[in-house]
Amino acid sequence: MGFADQRFNVNLSILFTELPLLERPAAAAAAGFTAVELWWPWIDTPTPERSDLDSLKKAIEDAGVRLTGLNFYAGELPGPDRGALSIPGEESERFRANIDVAADFAGSLGATALNALYGNRVDGVDPAEQDALALENLVLAARAADRIGAILLIEALNKPESPLYPLVSAPAAVGIVDKVNNATGLGNAKFLMDLYHLSMNGEDLPAVIDEFASKTGHVQIADNPGRGAPGTGSLPLDDLLDQLKKAGYDGWVGLEYKPGDRPSAETFDWLSR
Repeated sequence: MGFADQRFNVNLSILFTELPLLERPAAAAAAGFTAVELWWPWIDTPTPERSDLDSLKKAIEDAGVRLTGLNFYAGELPGPDRGALSIPGEESERFRANIDVAADFAGSLGATALNALYGNRVDGVDPAEQDALALENLVLAARAADRIGAILLIEALNKPESPLYPLVSAPAAVGIVDKVNNATGLGNAKFLMDLYHLSMNGEDLPAVIDEFASKTGHVQIADNPGRGAPGTGSLPLDDLLDQLKKAGYDGWVGLEYKPGDRPSAETFDWLSR
């Protein structure tokens, strides 16, 4: 088994970023990939112009790749933000304004996963207030995802790089998944298992896979240390993906690693191993 037995897609918000956004889908196709995923591409607005949405849709369709996943609006990412949905005031309102825009765009391209980053803790705001707001917004997002036949993903990040983000373990993220599913009755909230983030938190990855594979809706990988391509660090990613496969996970594996000082197209040599 190993890498050859997986279905990989490319995250175009971290790979091929040396190219303009509209050129990245074709670059991924030229590198041999049939599917891509994206963070919300317009960090300054949750509601871009229709012409911008249409241009990106056309670039993806013209490249002949499939959009498999999309993040909801998450603030400035990459940057200091880690989501908007739990932040009272303007950011939460921007998230709500984005819900149907993101869902409609994803649905128009057949994407089946929408990722909702939780958001950082805010000084002076009761965490319980943020959590209540988050659940309200995640319920809305889950319903929008269900409308297009998609799942809603909840992601754990890592504490060293995201110290204000409250979901910094697999159990914390899965706890939110369960709360959303209990609130909606839809059962379409799932865990986004990012092996890089979990490893940065020092979690026992084989144990996480054993416990949470059945609640996992998407997997993302990068090596550790460095968040580079597989083989640039010390994570046994091929073994971990084998374990996921044997545990019943048959979805996409998102490549969410940094290309380093090479062009992105030159960072896929590990796939031939």
